[in-house]
Amino acid sequence: MTISIKTPEEIEKMRVAGKLAAQVLEMIAPFVVPGVTTGKLNEICHDYMVNVQNSIPAPLNYHGFPKSICTSVNQVICHGIPSDDKVLKKGDIVNIDITVIKDGYHGDTSEMFFVGDVPEHTKRLCRITQECLYKAIKLVKPGARLGDIGAVIQQHAEKNYYTVVREYCGHGIGKVFHEEPQVLHYGKAGTGVELKEGMTFTIEPMINAGKRECKVLGDEWTVVTKDRKNSAQYEHTLLVTKDGVEILTLRQNDTIEL
Repeated sequence: MTISIKTPEEIEKMRVAGKLAAQVLEMIAPFVVPGVTTGKLNEICHDYMVNVQNSIPAPLNYHGFPKSICTSVNQVICHGIPSDDKVLKKGDIVNIDITVIKDGYHGDTSEMFFVGDVPEHTKRLCRITQECLYKAIKLVKPGARLGDIGAVIQQHAEKNYYTVVREYCGHGIGKVFHEEPQVLHYGKAGTGVELKEGMTFTIEPMINAGKRECKVLGDEWTVVTKDRKNSAQYEHTLLVTKDGVEILTLRQNDTIEL
């Protein structure tokens, strides 16, 4: 397994790409309302990335993916394809996953959005999922292990009667969209790859309200919960610094304290 340690110049480019990805999520938030289609959200994000940021939407044509963002609604775990037929309605939740390429480097992040008034139990799922991400981020520093990250996410999710999707994981990121290492969201503390200064990777837990089992739909992209219960996900791109972690995709509305 070859894990790239980023140079100071590469880290600067990763900072720029990460900030741009975060800005797309901040920009799109006011548009996530009842009656909008996920296709329209994709169109707005695409135009913003290409025409305002002069960045490249990484998902577009990636292994044949047809759109510029992923929109995963309710029981969709990840890789939902935006569509002009998919109208968001009051009470829905949607994960919007953004990856931009700027000067050859990737910034990757996602966030849950509430469409109008959302039931309390659904808000709780999203809150616990974000807490899973934050607890994991706080463990990131040189000498920590990837198993520490997986363990804290799994413990917090299961303590709150949720389950962790195991088929999909976080990943190294840089010039390449998905690099080594794989970052599992379950596992055993003290095991796995040791973190080193200069590593960049994503943590992106997918947490289900029901059972953890999932399936891929006929479009060969959209992943849903088998029991049709809701799923939530938050994602950040992270840099291991000499004494801790820097969140490269930090948003204004993030509440994590480091």
